[in-house]
Amino acid sequence: MNMDNRLSLMAGLMIGLGAYGFLALGGIPGAVIFAFGLVGVVLSGTLLYTGKAGVMTDIWALAKIWLFNIIGCILVGLLVVSLGGEPMERARSVVAGRLAQGPWRSFLRAVGCGLIIDLSVWLYRTKGNLVPVLFGVPLFIVSGFYHSIADVVYLVGAWKWAPAILWYYPVIVLGNYAGCNIRRLILPKS
Repeated sequence: MNMDNRLSLMAGLMIGLGAYGFLALGGIPGAVIFAFGLVGVVLSGTLLYTGKAGVMTDIWALAKIWLFNIIGCILVGLLVVSLGGEPMERARSVVAGRLAQGPWRSFLRAVGCGLIIDLSVWLYRTKGNLVPVLFGVPLFIVSGFYHSIADVVYLVGAWKWAPAILWYYPVIVLGNYAGCNIRRLILPKS
C-alpha cells in the first residue's frame, strides 16, 4: 500500500473514531468530541475526502482518498457492531433519520457539511488556527448536516440493510463534493 493510501486509511480511522465518540455520547458533547477526528486529520496531514474535494482537480486521486477513508470507517463501524450497546442503537436511529429525509434534503444537508468542512480545513491551512475546526465539526453536526465519510460508521454500525442506502450514499458523496467546491467557485485563487 502506498503512502497516500495509508494516509487516507488513517484519516478514515480518525474520522471514524470521532463518529464513534458521537455515537457513544450523543448530543452536544458527542458533537464536540467528534472534532477529534478532523483535528487529527489536519494536524497529522492525513488525506480526507472532504478536506481535499475543494482543492483537488484529479478526480481519480480524490476517489482513491475516498475509498481508503471508507475502509477506515468500515473498520470503526464493525467495532460499533462488535461492541453493541448504546452506540449501535444511536447508529440505527441516525441512519433511520437520514434515510427518511429523501434525496433532495439529503443532498442539501451534505452540501452544508461539505462547505463547513472545506472552510474549516482551508482556514486551518491558511491561518494555522484550529478554532475553525473545533467549531466547524460541532456546527455541521448540530445543523443536521451529513458527512459522507463519517456516515459509513453509522451505516455499518446500524447493521441493518435498507434499499434506500443505494440512493442515499451516492447523494451525500456528491453533496459533500458540491459543498466543498463552493469556496473554490467564489474565491478561485484561494
